[in-house]
Amino acid sequence: MHPIHGAEALLPPSFADLALSPGMHATLKALGYLAMTPIQAASLPLALAGRDLIAQARTGSGKTAAFGIPLLTKLDPRRFAVQAMVLCPTRELADQVTREIRRLARSEDNIKVLSLCGGTTMRPQRESLAHGAHVVVGTPGRIMDHLQRGSLELDALDTLVLDEADRMLDMGFHDDIAFVVSRCPTRRQTLLFSATFPDAIVRLAQRFLRDPCEVRLPEQHEAGKIRQRFYEVKHEERLQAVGTLLRHYRPVSTLAFCNTRQQCRDLVDVLRADGFHALTLHGDLDQRERDQVLVQFANRSCSVLVATDVAARGLDIARLEAVINVDVTPDAEVHIHRIGRTGRGEEDGWALSLCSPADKRRVAAIAQATGIEPEWHELAELHGDSDAPLVPPMVSLQILGGRKDKIRPADVLGALTAGAGLAREQVGKITVSEQSSYVAVAREAAEQALRGLADGKLKGRAVKVRRLEG
Repeated sequence: MHPIHGAEALLPPSFADLALSPGMHATLKALGYLAMTPIQAASLPLALAGRDLIAQARTGSGKTAAFGIPLLTKLDPRRFAVQAMVLCPTRELADQVTREIRRLARSEDNIKVLSLCGGTTMRPQRESLAHGAHVVVGTPGRIMDHLQRGSLELDALDTLVLDEADRMLDMGFHDDIAFVVSRCPTRRQTLLFSATFPDAIVRLAQRFLRDPCEVRLPEQHEAGKIRQRFYEVKHEERLQAVGTLLRHYRPVSTLAFCNTRQQCRDLVDVLRADGFHALTLHGDLDQRERDQVLVQFANRSCSVLVATDVAARGLDIARLEAVINVDVTPDAEVHIHRIGRTGRGEEDGWALSLCSPADKRRVAAIAQATGIEPEWHELAELHGDSDAPLVPPMVSLQILGGRKDKIRPADVLGALTAGAGLAREQVGKITVSEQSSYVAVAREAAEQALRGLADGKLKGRAVKVRRLEG
């Protein structure tokens, strides 16, 4: 591998300096893409030159454009065959990547980007493939299913992207990835993106990439944006300590990391018994349940989302006030990735870590790797704070009707404001999926919204609506 350390001064700082088509330049300008992010500046010139690439990048760093622009640049729109494929660990990330590539492909009206993920039936996907697609984005298991059934052919593939490769390995997808790659042409460009660089990623790159360039941009959080505090507690007191932190800091939205699924379940039980609105993400949820958990958390109608690193992969939640490490991870890069979910954009954030005495060596390793001086505090300092319940500001409503019923976000907004009489400020995030629509409404207006939607009409017909509770 050929390491590229940092975004060097010779690399172009602006998209305008890249040798792209006029249509792509116009699209990037329309999307507001002017200055490149560090990962884009370091990787785009290499990827556009046709080099294989192993790049360190997390969700929210601009990595989708870093691989989306090169793969679109190589496409022949007149050839209806799969010319590029992106493998992702989760359906949520695959959906995000699909949307972004479609946005980047605006200047070419006839480029078809298809998402192939589990959790939905195979038949519609097979029919879409039969009509031809230029780019497929999907999870390894579902891509493998299509290859085995003969509904997906990769003879024309020019570009293969492995997105968030470390988490695909964590989730047990190594054999699936190997099978999929074995069906790809040997003469192809392979771009591998990973937030961390464990040995397994190095071995994966050595096996599937040809003489790759390596782009490592150590993640640095803006000084002062994320305020870290460490609390030493007995191992058996960690779950109760989470409630103490929540009552003191009173964040609207918190992502709490546990090391195991069982600990996630145990923490949610403890928090709910203590009056908190808490939900968990773990591998035992089916896709519909997982979607509903994520909607409620993104809508700010759930105070705490408890998850493992694997389950939380690909989440990019806006306005996340706090991250709590219920366990300190032994991997400094994972710690950086966890706490980087908060303090984004113009927001500040808290990163609060609970440490048993045995965890102190892990904290020292994190401090050395990140160049911080750990700020230690006592839980006993927090006991005098408010015991008032921490109530989410919003409530999520599920409407039984979605894209297949031609429902759009504007239809839902109109039904709530013009129909149910809510103020525009009382309506939050609106998400329309294939079968259902979800909308966040201010908690004080939830009953009014429920009645208005149940008694009124959406797209000219009555709909069923229910309240989701964390």
